[in-house]
Amino acid sequence: MSPHFIPDESSMLKFGEKLSSRVESGSIVFLVGELGSGKTTLVRGILSGLGYDRTVVSPTYTLIEPYPGREFDVYHLDLYRLSRDDELENLGFRDLLDGHAACLIEWPEKGEANLPSPSMTIRIRILEPGREVEIDPGTGQ
Repeated sequence: MSPHFIPDESSMLKFGEKLSSRVESGSIVFLVGELGSGKTTLVRGILSGLGYDRTVVSPTYTLIEPYPGREFDVYHLDLYRLSRDDELENLGFRDLLDGHAACLIEWPEKGEANLPSPSMTIRIRILEPGREVEIDPGTGQ
């Protein structure tokens, strides 16, 4: 898919809302980008598009944040702080892969040995100003 130019934070939220139509129960979405590129902002937009209207926080320290949904739950994971492959397994990640929830995963490269193939990969590149977002369909699901 061709890259999308996102000029600011509110546009990233709106883009996430539109993108939410491609997230469904069982989706595994990889979010790739530098620190501060807007991954969590995009997740806020996706969750808003799915009908979640409460505060969305970055799971940087908790590693996993659950968000109950109308049709299915969403788990937002941030693997930046993982230092070993087995840490993801110890968090009970496999329990989230029952097909009844979607997983939005920041820093997937930190746990790639234990992650399934994504249904979609979203790459965010910092531009000055703005962001470039590219969406690749995955091989999973």
